[in-house]
Amino acid sequence: MSETVLEVRNLARSFEQGGVIIEVLRGVDISIRRGEIVALLGPSGSGKSTMLQAVGLLEGGFSGSIAIDGEQAGNLENDARTRLRRDHLGFVYQFHHLLPDFSAKENVIIPQLIRGAMPDEAETRAAALLDRLGLRHRLDHRPSQLSGGEQQRVAVGRALANRPSLVLADEPTGNLDEATADIVLGEFLSLVREEGSAALIATHNERLAKKTDQVYRLHEGHLEREAA
Repeated sequence: MSETVLEVRNLARSFEQGGVIIEVLRGVDISIRRGEIVALLGPSGSGKSTMLQAVGLLEGGFSGSIAIDGEQAGNLENDARTRLRRDHLGFVYQFHHLLPDFSAKENVIIPQLIRGAMPDEAETRAAALLDRLGLRHRLDHRPSQLSGGEQQRVAVGRALANRPSLVLADEPTGNLDEATADIVLGEFLSLVREEGSAALIATHNERLAKKTDQVYRLHEGHLEREAA
């Protein structure tokens, strides 16, 4: 398995709006190694989510190359892209998107079963992750019975359930108050490091960015690395 979990070269994306071409990404390059946590800064509308959609193999229409764990994704058929996304990537969004009819533990079990894990193994893994995230006594609660911070902790557990090489997080604490956001972020970063994954976190939060290993900023479609 490659030590470079993400290799992006000359990534570009443009949209046509009212007859005008809008260039959102203009030749973005980035490389992330195993264990690195990288912040992607930029204001709303700068293209952070667009870049994460590309890296997450969630949307087409991009030019350039994306390699995940050494595998080029650009020319893969849909089934192969789905397999690569399922086996190598985890996702955390601003809104948790948990399955409302299932418990916290079941929300973390389900992605493991989809990947082919045995039920007992998936349940043990889910319970261990949620325990690490401070939810030992909330395993059987449904999302509607959990606070916003607890729901986002479940989303973090779900993202890491299949031991992904790379976790993509889009404003993962943007829907939480500052105190809760700091707690959830600390748990998220600690767990990503413990699991040996890498992470790319899109945010406009400068305080969050200071807690990561590398910081990049999207500006007018170009990605610029911040000085350490």
